[in-house]
Amino acid sequence: MATISDRPPQADHSVPELLKQLSEQTQTLVRQELELAKAEMTEKGKKAGVGAGLFGGAGLFGFFAFAAVTTALIALLATALDHVWIAALIVAVVYAAIGAVLGLRGRREIQQATPPAPEQTVDSVKEDVEWAKTQARSAGR
Repeated sequence: MATISDRPPQADHSVPELLKQLSEQTQTLVRQELELAKAEMTEKGKKAGVGAGLFGGAGLFGFFAFAAVTTALIALLATALDHVWIAALIVAVVYAAIGAVLGLRGRREIQQATPPAPEQTVDSVKEDVEWAKTQARSAGR
């Protein structure tokens, strides 16, 4: 047979006291979860910053490598031509043509992506609203 001493300690509290304790514990839990999320995001932010710095370094060295390859290409063409400046001009024109093609394609892709609103979703939501209005009208009759 159960005695009073077998009851959990919460059984001695009234419902309002228990609700107050629940509220306080919930607030504490939410604060702790927010602190954990803040600490986690700070750590991830630091790692993202390091990663961005490494990408920057990779880009810089990639640029230097591209410049070295360009110099080698000019030197190679200069062996077949009378003047180095003609070789450099040929390489510059080829690079300009590649840049123009990439720029035009990029512009076309951006134009296809605008406006930056989710048009299909907007249309779908409008249809849903109309459906809900129709359902509300028919339910009111």
